[in-house]
Amino acid sequence: MAGALVGGAFLSGFINVVFDRFLTMDAINLVLGKKLGSDLVQRLKTALLGAEALVADAEMKQFGNPSVRKWLDSLRDAVYCAEDLLDTVLTKAVTQKEESSSWSLSFFINRDRDDMVDKIEGVVRGIEDLGKQKDFLGLEKIPTGSSSWRTPSSSLVKGSVYGREDDKKALIKMLNDNNDHHLFVFAIVGIGGIGKTTLAQWLYNNAELMEGFDLKAWVCVSEKFEVVETTRNVIKQIHGGTCSLDDFNSLHNALKEELSNKKFFIVLDDVWSDDGDKWSNFMTPFQQNGRKGSIVLLTTREENVASAVQNCQPYFLRKLSEDYCWSVFAENASFPQSNGRAALEEIGRKIVKKCDGLPLAAETLGRLLRTNHDVEEWNKILMSDIWEFSVEKSKIIPALLISYFHLSPYLKRCFVYCALFPKDFEFVKHELIFLWMIEDLLPSPKRGESLEEVGCECFDELTSRLFFTKSEGFDDYFVMHDLLHDLAIFLAGDFYCNSEELGKEEEIKIQTRHLFVDLIESLRTLLLFGNFSSPNCNIEGATCEILSKCKYLRVLSFRKLDEVRNLIGKLIHLRYLNLSWTDDIKTLPESLCNLCNLQILKLYQCSELTTLPSGLHNLVNLRHLDIRGTSLKEMPRKMSKLNQLHVLSSFVVGKHKDNGVQELGGMVNLHGSVEIKKLENIVDVEEAKRAKIMDKKHIDELCLKWSSGDDLVSSTQKERDILDNLQPQNGLKELKIKGYKGTIFPDWLGNCSYENMTRVSLKSCNNCCMLPSLGQLPSLKSLRIEGFDQLRSIGEEFYKNGGDHHSSHIAPFPSLETLVFHNMACWEVWHVSESERFPQLRKLEIRNCPMLKEEMLNQMFPKFANYV
Repeated sequence: MAGALVGGAFLSGFINVVFDRFLTMDAINLVLGKKLGSDLVQRLKTALLGAEALVADAEMKQFGNPSVRKWLDSLRDAVYCAEDLLDTVLTKAVTQKEESSSWSLSFFINRDRDDMVDKIEGVVRGIEDLGKQKDFLGLEKIPTGSSSWRTPSSSLVKGSVYGREDDKKALIKMLNDNNDHHLFVFAIVGIGGIGKTTLAQWLYNNAELMEGFDLKAWVCVSEKFEVVETTRNVIKQIHGGTCSLDDFNSLHNALKEELSNKKFFIVLDDVWSDDGDKWSNFMTPFQQNGRKGSIVLLTTREENVASAVQNCQPYFLRKLSEDYCWSVFAENASFPQSNGRAALEEIGRKIVKKCDGLPLAAETLGRLLRTNHDVEEWNKILMSDIWEFSVEKSKIIPALLISYFHLSPYLKRCFVYCALFPKDFEFVKHELIFLWMIEDLLPSPKRGESLEEVGCECFDELTSRLFFTKSEGFDDYFVMHDLLHDLAIFLAGDFYCNSEELGKEEEIKIQTRHLFVDLIESLRTLLLFGNFSSPNCNIEGATCEILSKCKYLRVLSFRKLDEVRNLIGKLIHLRYLNLSWTDDIKTLPESLCNLCNLQILKLYQCSELTTLPSGLHNLVNLRHLDIRGTSLKEMPRKMSKLNQLHVLSSFVVGKHKDNGVQELGGMVNLHGSVEIKKLENIVDVEEAKRAKIMDKKHIDELCLKWSSGDDLVSSTQKERDILDNLQPQNGLKELKIKGYKGTIFPDWLGNCSYENMTRVSLKSCNNCCMLPSLGQLPSLKSLRIEGFDQLRSIGEEFYKNGGDHHSSHIAPFPSLETLVFHNMACWEVWHVSESERFPQLRKLEIRNCPMLKEEMLNQMFPKFANYV
């Protein structure tokens, strides 16, 4: 990684973060002493402003001048140090403010204060010295401008596969010619960016070609080919879920069983390994199982990879002609909508010529120019010095580098951050946005906008420019083309690192993907993916050693708490803590509540976790708390103080005054999905009213749960009143109710004012003798009703609300597509008139309803055969 290019323009956004977060606050003066603190802050402001003005010019001049690259590297190092030091001062200031009402009481002893001043003085002096080097390096001040970082974008449906008709015909012929073989293995071979994956996707998603296959799977293999891991990934793709098996024999047998007597189509994308022994072991289940005509397809840049796989037939993909490259460029640039201006076309064709037959290059540059049909801007792309950049030395395609340089500073920083992850890593959109937020990579929100929404805009903008694309395997996941990942690593230099990019010695010593590896004390991000282990070191012990030194850690993700339990509370800079899937956690240390900067706490699937720390309410900056899949018995006290919470996956109602459902009343910023559990612990109706569920305008999914148990309650009217006071706002999209103890539902459930409601699920409401009036929900598409033990009849009340005079004019269930009834032991009568037969119904499923007559169902719903 030494000597890697340092992206300069995104450094400008980083400098702005220092201004936004620290330099406008008075804490520095109050902590370090007004006189000295003020002087240091002003000098730091001046030095940073001077350096920032040079960054844009330095970014371009670094190509031909290694000294400029080193200058940018040194500047970023200095800015990191400045932020770390100022963050330390402010964190201690906030801590002291909470502990004492007297701001004037210094919490630094003189020696510590002098030491901090010396460190800040050193950083300021370093940045000042860098600014003085501008004449020697030939750097000029270029104003950054004040225009918005946001650029107009539009979603673009994946376009045509231009120039590959002959390739498509040849591949189809290969498939047909080998259809009588037990297993046909072939590889699409070609250089990076030529369109191998695109062509493989065309085959994989071609409904006509796939018609005879029983199962198919798409797996990204990448440079690190391991037989066990790749076999596990194939099984996961076939299942569309998880695979808990670890040893090869178990995986081998499981895959054999999956493939047995089935015709399969398996794609192994982006293959690099030419290890014949590994391929022999991996391919055995495919060769010994499956029906005639089964296929394994590889995509690879190397011919010797195809040769290493026994009986693998290569198909070589050539570069596109200029005319076809132009078609790719023009479609992505919306060139036809620009009325085909002759001047633009002339420039565009010259740009395409420089793309050298690579559709990825033409596609990304076309998308770059999609919203700008200005001749001058197109000429800037054509005349860029970056075209002369040496591809052979860096593996970087100039067209991709040009697309990067035309991103805003904030988008550049978000993109380069992805160098932290391994190649072919599948991103979950909101998870990546969390990390951008924590690392202060995002611009400040506009009025009325949340930081999460800003992150979503950044992600969508990068996606519109093809820096991210949807994963072939799952719709919720995104991937980065391997050439773009190479670009991110190239730009990141030594500040971002993942273990797959390191040599053996460094891997043993560093062991993780992290930010800023220059000094271990300055580590900011520590991410341990999966069950990380190394035969050469004790990972738990190494983690303890690292954390004991990491004073400035902001992001921590791992699955072993016991080893570092006593260290957690000392990580005062921590913003993001992910302990998900840590099976052995039953409690969390109270010291966790010292992390006053913590914004995101993820405890997903910590199945043994029963309690949260009692002082959790002290984490006043907490924005996301994910406790799905835990075994929490109740919430800790005073949760209402967490008024910055943006996402709270669930709330377990306690039996005490300060952990009851009313604590939700103070959480005014909740968004997305919320589950409220153990509602049987609500003592009186006023508690439910004080939860203020109706005021939470950004909740779009709500689940209300009573625990299973004795359904006999003292007052069914009280139960109905409690549910009545948990009424959500009208924008709700999905509602789930489970275990409700009342006999009838309140009137709001099914009211036609819930125009956005698309899904409703009612389960285990064992005391209810009638269904709510759901027929008046105009957008309802899916309805599931399960476990109504007392229900005997469904009639007019199901379709129309007698208390609503508007309902009679609305045809019932106008949008319903899926209707499911399960476990209705006493249900025997269902009144359905001709006008109430669900006009959009596509699926009717009725299970375990023994009293309902099949003849009646056949008469009412003759076209549905899967209802019993």
